[in-house]
Amino acid sequence: MKVISKLGIAAAVAVSVAASAVYAGEIRIGATMRMISENGQKYGQMMQDEFDAINAAGGINGHMIQLALLNDECKSDKGVANANKFAYQDNVHLVIGSTCSSVSLPIVDVTAQAGVAQIIPHSTNHAITQKGSEWVFRVPISARYYKGVVAKYIGDSIGTKVAYVFASDAAAVSDAEGLKEQMMQQFGVEPAYWAQVQEKEIDFRSHMLKIKALDVDAIFVASLQEPMARALVQSYEVGIGEDVRRVANSVASNAPVPGMAGDAIKGVFYTAAYSDSDDRPIAKKFNAMVKERYGINKVDHDFSQAWDLIRIVEIALNNAEISGQDADLTADRIAIRDAIASVQNYEGLASGPISFCADPTPQCRDGNRTVVLIGYEKGGADFEVGILDRVTMPVDFGLE
Repeated sequence: MKVISKLGIAAAVAVSVAASAVYAGEIRIGATMRMISENGQKYGQMMQDEFDAINAAGGINGHMIQLALLNDECKSDKGVANANKFAYQDNVHLVIGSTCSSVSLPIVDVTAQAGVAQIIPHSTNHAITQKGSEWVFRVPISARYYKGVVAKYIGDSIGTKVAYVFASDAAAVSDAEGLKEQMMQQFGVEPAYWAQVQEKEIDFRSHMLKIKALDVDAIFVASLQEPMARALVQSYEVGIGEDVRRVANSVASNAPVPGMAGDAIKGVFYTAAYSDSDDRPIAKKFNAMVKERYGINKVDHDFSQAWDLIRIVEIALNNAEISGQDADLTADRIAIRDAIASVQNYEGLASGPISFCADPTPQCRDGNRTVVLIGYEKGGADFEVGILDRVTMPVDFGLE
């Protein structure tokens, strides 16, 4: 069955409830995300606003959604504490989270032990869905798909002599190691330079000076937003020219990065699930809505993935047979898990359909396989990007 998300003022697929419907119970959702940046706060607000809109339209078969939204600051201990609170104190029916892979990964163990579904809005680390949990679902693209597309583009279009500078957070490590593996498999080359730095590294100049002496074709940078921008700027400060292509992981798609990096972002190539230069009607409507409601002029894929997650949750909750009563919490949690697993061919803001299935495997739980290749044409707050290509990866890719 094909499910299409149509962007509207209220919830896209909200089910109208007859005026005579009786309030039966509530559906409790706990969301833990990184909300220390302006964008993080605003897509958290968008999530709250959309669930409020569902309630205003009659809820889910008469049940009202109660959302608890907590900031984990991209810290694993806070995220795990939030997840435990949701699962055992708040008795939520569903956990959303987190933003950072280093937080989502340990939360998988919490939700599996508690028996409550976890749906992930942003984290890419391939290990998340390889732990064998029957309770976890990923809306964003797994790093295992990203790495194959990035390696092919670098090797075919840029060159094979690549320096790697990456932070110690789980997503960055996964992205760097995955690209290294793919460059070896596809082109038979080892890294020209390999450096893992602190998660919030400030000074990259010593690394960049060493890279400058190596005459590389490309520098791959993977980190959180602020360190990424610093690394790009400092690469130019030490005299590495534009002829050396800067390549980044999907964090580069986050709107604050080009604002912080300025001209140093120009020419940077990255992969993501969405670009605000997307000319599809649904994308244009979404970008206009985010700009009007939240004052965000350049919409990154964290917003689009949060939106798709909300729509998928809405579809699943409408299809699940749940009572919303505390006595039926265990049965309701199972019903919600099974309903998410039944979502097939959802079409929303992602560049390809999102599908899940019942088996607790990456093939079933990595829902989105379509990668967008994007290049920065201009930096600064009014940055511009262009879509280079869209690539849908084989479901088994990266699992050999």
